[in-house]
Amino acid sequence: MKIIIIGCGRVGAGLAETLSHHGHGVTVVDQAPTAFERLGPSFRGETITGCGFDRDILLAAGIERCDGLAAVTTSDEVNLVAARAARQVFRVPRVVASLYDPRKAEVSRRLGLLTISPVTWGINRIVELLCYSRLEPVKSLGSGEVDVVEAEVPPLLAGRTVNELTVAGEILVVAITRQGKTFIPTLGTELREGDLVHLALLATSAERLKILMGWH
Repeated sequence: MKIIIIGCGRVGAGLAETLSHHGHGVTVVDQAPTAFERLGPSFRGETITGCGFDRDILLAAGIERCDGLAAVTTSDEVNLVAARAARQVFRVPRVVASLYDPRKAEVSRRLGLLTISPVTWGINRIVELLCYSRLEPVKSLGSGEVDVVEAEVPPLLAGRTVNELTVAGEILVVAITRQGKTFIPTLGTELREGDLVHLALLATSAERLKILMGWH
């Protein structure tokens, strides 16, 4: 894939090196020439000095034939403008913008832009690590609004059904691992002691899940 990265800070440089390592063609754009010093010797892509939302700079970076663009500068405004130009003007298939203001991230998602909010994700991740004493975090989705967690079925729930761990729009059992084998359950699947349940839940519904699991 051909990927353009706007911003060569810590995130941009790390992203560029990772994508380059995986064999993708990467072009990094940054206004400061010294920013490219963050790129390690293993980086095999291209660098362009200039404004990340300037049309001529984007054209020079090959935006008309790229497969994706990530705007990851420290400025929400720059990231938004670059992402919207890539998506709406140049029709880039995959565009992601990093936005530090969660409110802007929500508005951008409504406009169809893929966004990552480090602040929201970081807050939810810290809460997760501090408070999920019996829930094993696996992955955070979006900007941290949805978590995927694992938990062992307690004796209290043995013989109950998946339906009793399901809350529409909040908590969903997506898989069960039983005796080393993982399968997708139905709402009527019976839970057994020792089962490992894999759940998707809203980050705000962790306490409700604990109540369903009998941990309160």
